Amino acid sequence: MKRTLAVLIENKPGALARIVGLFHQRGYNIDSLNVAPVFDGSYSRMTVTTRGTENVVEQITKQINKLIDVIKVSDLTEGSHHEIEYVLIKLFNKQFNQTFKRKLKNLEFQVIEQDNSIVVLGITGSSASVDSFLKALNNKSFIEVSRSGCMGMHKSEKHLTI
Repeated sequence: MKRTLAVLIENKPGALARIVGLFHQRGYNIDSLNVAPVFDGSYSRMTVTTRGTENVVEQITKQINKLIDVIKVSDLTEGSHHEIEYVLIKLFNKQFNQTFKRKLKNLEFQVIEQDNSIVVLGITGSSASVDSFLKALNNKSFIEVSRSGCMGMHKSEKHLTI
Protein backbone atom coordinates (compact mmCIF):
# COMPACT_ATOMS: atom_id res chain seq x y z
CA MET A 1 0.00 0.00 0.00
CA LYS A 2 1.23 3.51 -0.86
CA ARG A 3 2.16 5.61 2.15
CA THR A 4 3.01 9.32 2.31
CA LEU A 5 5.31 10.59 5.05
CA ALA A 6 5.94 14.22 5.96
CA VAL A 7 9.28 14.89 7.68
CA LEU A 8 10.46 18.16 9.22
CA ILE A 9 14.26 18.28 9.39
CA GLU A 10 17.01 20.73 10.19
CA ASN A 11 18.33 22.21 6.96
CA LYS A 12 21.91 21.00 7.38
CA PRO A 13 24.38 19.32 5.02
CA GLY A 14 23.91 15.55 5.04
CA ALA A 15 20.43 15.51 6.62
CA LEU A 16 18.71 14.40 3.41
CA ALA A 17 21.46 11.84 2.72
CA ARG A 18 20.99 10.27 6.17
CA ILE A 19 17.24 9.84 5.64
CA VAL A 20 17.63 8.46 2.12
CA GLY A 21 20.46 6.23 3.40
CA LEU A 22 18.14 4.81 6.04
CA PHE A 23 15.68 3.75 3.33
CA HIS A 24 18.54 2.20 1.37
CA GLN A 25 20.00 0.34 4.38
CA ARG A 26 16.62 -1.18 5.25
CA GLY A 27 15.82 -2.11 1.64
CA TYR A 28 12.84 0.23 1.36
CA ASN A 29 12.11 1.95 -1.94
CA ILE A 30 11.25 5.65 -2.27
CA ASP A 31 8.57 6.23 -4.92
CA SER A 32 8.87 10.02 -4.77
CA LEU A 33 10.77 12.58 -2.73
CA ASN A 34 10.11 16.30 -2.46
CA VAL A 35 12.25 18.57 -0.25
CA ALA A 36 12.37 22.34 0.20
CA PRO A 37 13.29 24.87 2.90
CA VAL A 38 10.48 26.22 5.11
CA PHE A 39 10.09 28.93 7.72
CA ASP A 40 13.32 30.96 7.87
CA GLY A 41 15.36 28.46 5.83
CA SER A 42 16.85 26.68 8.84
CA TYR A 43 14.39 23.79 8.40
CA SER A 44 13.26 21.73 5.44
CA ARG A 45 10.10 19.78 4.88
CA MET A 46 10.24 16.46 3.06
CA THR A 47 7.38 14.53 1.57
CA VAL A 48 8.33 10.91 0.93
CA THR A 49 6.09 8.35 -0.73
CA THR A 50 6.88 4.68 -0.30
CA ARG A 51 5.05 1.38 -0.35
CA GLY A 52 4.62 -1.01 2.52
CA THR A 53 2.38 -2.45 5.17
CA GLU A 54 1.37 -0.44 8.20
CA ASN A 55 4.03 -2.26 10.26
CA VAL A 56 6.79 -1.55 7.73
CA VAL A 57 5.89 2.15 7.56
CA GLU A 58 5.71 2.31 11.36
CA GLN A 59 9.27 0.92 11.51
CA ILE A 60 10.46 3.42 8.89
CA THR A 61 8.86 6.26 10.86
CA LYS A 62 10.46 5.15 14.14
CA GLN A 63 13.89 4.82 12.52
CA ILE A 64 13.63 8.24 10.82
CA ASN A 65 12.60 9.78 14.16
CA LYS A 66 15.87 8.53 15.72
CA LEU A 67 18.01 10.52 13.29
CA ILE A 68 19.62 13.59 14.85
CA ASP A 69 18.50 16.16 12.24
CA VAL A 70 14.84 15.06 12.33
CA ILE A 71 12.39 17.29 14.20
CA LYS A 72 9.14 15.44 13.47
CA VAL A 73 7.72 12.68 11.26
CA SER A 74 4.08 12.15 10.36
CA ASP A 75 2.38 9.48 8.26
CA LEU A 76 -0.11 11.55 6.27
CA THR A 77 -1.98 8.48 5.07
CA GLU A 78 -3.10 7.68 8.63
CA GLY A 79 -5.83 10.28 8.23
CA SER A 80 -7.32 12.86 5.91
CA HIS A 81 -4.73 14.82 3.99
CA HIS A 82 -4.14 16.93 0.91
CA GLU A 83 -1.80 15.58 -1.73
CA ILE A 84 -0.72 17.28 -4.93
CA GLU A 85 1.90 16.92 -7.64
CA TYR A 86 3.15 19.18 -10.42
CA VAL A 87 4.20 17.84 -13.82
CA LEU A 88 5.81 19.46 -16.84
CA ILE A 89 5.05 17.70 -20.14
CA LYS A 90 6.53 18.53 -23.53
CA LEU A 91 4.71 17.22 -26.60
CA PHE A 92 4.42 17.94 -30.28
CA ASN A 93 1.97 20.75 -31.03
CA LYS A 94 -0.08 18.57 -33.41
CA GLN A 95 -0.84 16.19 -30.51
CA PHE A 96 -2.32 18.95 -28.34
CA ASN A 97 -5.83 18.46 -29.72
CA GLN A 98 -9.34 18.04 -28.25
CA THR A 99 -8.78 14.31 -27.60
CA PHE A 100 -5.66 15.11 -25.61
CA LYS A 101 -7.42 17.93 -23.73
CA ARG A 102 -10.26 15.58 -22.74
CA LYS A 103 -7.70 13.34 -21.02
CA LEU A 104 -6.78 16.35 -18.87
CA LYS A 105 -10.34 16.62 -17.47
CA ASN A 106 -9.45 15.82 -13.81
CA LEU A 107 -6.33 17.96 -13.79
CA GLU A 108 -5.56 21.66 -13.77
CA PHE A 109 -3.17 22.71 -16.53
CA GLN A 110 -1.63 25.72 -18.15
CA VAL A 111 0.31 26.17 -21.35
CA ILE A 112 3.85 27.19 -20.36
CA GLU A 113 5.24 27.40 -23.91
CA GLN A 114 3.77 26.89 -27.35
CA ASP A 115 5.21 27.38 -30.81
CA ASN A 116 4.71 25.78 -34.23
CA SER A 117 6.35 22.50 -33.21
CA ILE A 118 6.00 21.93 -29.46
CA VAL A 119 3.80 22.61 -26.42
CA VAL A 120 4.96 22.54 -22.80
CA LEU A 121 2.20 22.06 -20.23
CA GLY A 122 2.26 22.55 -16.46
CA ILE A 123 -0.19 20.10 -14.89
CA THR A 124 -1.37 19.95 -11.27
CA GLY A 125 -3.30 17.12 -9.61
CA SER A 126 -3.16 14.25 -7.17
CA SER A 127 -0.45 11.66 -7.78
CA ALA A 128 -3.16 9.12 -8.63
CA SER A 129 -4.70 11.48 -11.23
CA VAL A 130 -1.28 12.19 -12.74
CA ASP A 131 -0.49 8.45 -12.88
CA SER A 132 -3.82 7.74 -14.62
CA PHE A 133 -3.28 10.56 -17.09
CA LEU A 134 0.23 9.41 -18.01
CA LYS A 135 -0.94 5.80 -18.33
CA ALA A 136 -3.78 6.89 -20.64
CA LEU A 137 -1.22 8.60 -22.89
CA ASN A 138 0.65 5.31 -23.26
CA ASN A 139 4.05 7.11 -23.14
CA LYS A 140 3.90 7.80 -26.88
CA SER A 141 2.25 11.20 -26.86
CA PHE A 142 4.96 13.18 -25.13
CA ILE A 143 8.58 14.08 -25.77
CA GLU A 144 9.61 14.68 -22.18
CA VAL A 145 8.10 14.49 -18.67
CA SER A 146 9.31 15.99 -15.38
CA ARG A 147 7.42 15.29 -12.12
CA SER A 148 7.83 17.21 -8.86
CA GLY A 149 6.94 14.27 -6.67
CA CYS A 150 4.12 14.29 -4.16
CA MET A 151 3.64 17.16 -1.71
CA GLY A 152 1.30 16.57 1.18
CA MET A 153 -0.23 18.15 4.25
CA HIS A 154 -2.72 17.07 6.93
CA LYS A 155 -6.26 18.35 6.56
CA SER A 156 -7.84 20.53 9.19
CA GLU A 157 -6.24 21.17 12.59
CA LYS A 158 -3.53 18.50 12.57
CA HIS A 159 -0.16 19.90 11.47
CA LEU A 160 3.57 19.27 11.20
CA THR A 161 5.47 22.18 12.68
CA ILE A 162 8.15 22.99 15.23
